[in-house]
Amino acid sequence: MATLERTFPLVRPRYTGVLEWITTTDHKKIGVLYLTTTFCFFLAGGLLALGMRTQLATPDTGFLSASAYNEAFTMHGTTMVFLFVVPVWTGFANYIIPLQLGARDMAFPRLNALSYWLLLAGGIILYSTFAVGQIPAAGWTSYVPLATLPYSPNHGVDLWILGLTVLGFSSIFGALNMIVTIFSLRAPGMTFFRITLFTWSVLVTSFLLVLAMPFLTVAGILLLFDRMAGTNFFAVGQGADPLLWQYLFWFFGHPEVYIMILPGFGVISEVLPVFSRKPIFGYRMIAYSSAAIGFLSFGVFVHHMFVAGIDPALQIFFMLSTMLIAVPTGVKIFSWLGTIWGGALRFRTAMLFAMAFIVIFTIGGISGIFLASVPVDVQLSDTYYVVAHIHYVLVQGALFCMFAAMYYWMPKITGRMLSETLGRLHFFLFFIGVNLAFFPMHQLGLEGMPRRIFHYPDSPQWASLNFVSTMGAYIIALAILTFIWNFIYSIALGNGRPAGDDPWEADTLEWATTSPPQPYNFARIPVVHSARPLKEDVAH
Repeated sequence: MATLERTFPLVRPRYTGVLEWITTTDHKKIGVLYLTTTFCFFLAGGLLALGMRTQLATPDTGFLSASAYNEAFTMHGTTMVFLFVVPVWTGFANYIIPLQLGARDMAFPRLNALSYWLLLAGGIILYSTFAVGQIPAAGWTSYVPLATLPYSPNHGVDLWILGLTVLGFSSIFGALNMIVTIFSLRAPGMTFFRITLFTWSVLVTSFLLVLAMPFLTVAGILLLFDRMAGTNFFAVGQGADPLLWQYLFWFFGHPEVYIMILPGFGVISEVLPVFSRKPIFGYRMIAYSSAAIGFLSFGVFVHHMFVAGIDPALQIFFMLSTMLIAVPTGVKIFSWLGTIWGGALRFRTAMLFAMAFIVIFTIGGISGIFLASVPVDVQLSDTYYVVAHIHYVLVQGALFCMFAAMYYWMPKITGRMLSETLGRLHFFLFFIGVNLAFFPMHQLGLEGMPRRIFHYPDSPQWASLNFVSTMGAYIIALAILTFIWNFIYSIALGNGRPAGDDPWEADTLEWATTSPPQPYNFARIPVVHSARPLKEDVAH
């Protein structure tokens, strides 16, 4: 006990007000900064998406020009992937995981602060392209030669590379900090099979970030050398391999898919047992499946390149590996269903989002199995079917998890409950909007509508499906506004009822302290004897 208190001295902050937030190394305040910043970027990315859907509501709306559409598409994808989905989980992990471990802070508090400020700096660099009027338009994947000088002569791609490099260091530093924290700061008695499944998912995600992110960073720096120093790493006209960028990008890019969704799996594994009033079904299998997904994620990346002239033998290998990774994912689905089955279900807003996630993610997973087949993928590649798949799996899958986490942990973070009435309205608007916006894209893709186009032929079928999709996007926007009003009404204006320490009658350690927690988290470091410490045998 004395050793722990020497490691984390209980000192008061040197500053108050804004300066306290700027100089803080408290993991909880840093978590709040992450969540606030990433949600602002989410709103920016959402506005870009709304602009694109407005342009596609009719065959030729004229809302955006071709160049403006490409710029909006590039910044929308970049924002959602690098400035929202990945760092929003870092925000939740920063706030919640030290509490779940029974720790007083992260292992390296100053490095934790640096990770956040690098995130903000990277975002500012990316969005400075709007200020200087040189917005990248090569797509969020920045394939060469689109991203090389002859095709992208302004400095938009240079700023894109610089911003992503800064964001890469933010992610790597944060992941290393998280790994050390989970390995070294667990409460006495907390073995690896007593940590929460959210902690398990973040641990696997952190290893993926450390192993995968350097590939994108190196690729970006090499491309920057091509653009600014005259090298020829990706200069196809000078004999460079046109697939080199794709190999480097997707070796990072497909682990990135699971970096974005694995923490969401962890959230679902936290929420479902609490609102089913029973322990999680298959704890160890869910933990093992997270590790299996992390391992297999490095062996499926070439399925993004089936139409790029890959050797047929490699195509077969990566087709099979892509289908194989569905197995550990299926283990999670059946474990979650086993948790719900026979439970005393409480349909609070967090539970609604968690259960809807299973539906949305399963739809996306089934479409992914089709795309794993080489002949099917060749037919559907670069069509709206792929857009539908990636949004069902990633964007909406991650968003349902994120909102489940918001409604579940916001009482702990703020000390007040969000309105359940507004929460349910938010949920139903969001669920309807998501399916209206993205389900028609499956049919559009099957009918051959290509992705990344700013107008399309005046076909009655395409026009009606695109109009429905655009209406769905506006309903999603209305759902997000409902959530924002819920937060303002319940938290900012103080109308939400006080949460208490454990409003959900949960059984993990974050609920063993006050809401919001004191700067030192726990007056005494808890001693743990089971995976359900609040229900069974935690000693304070």
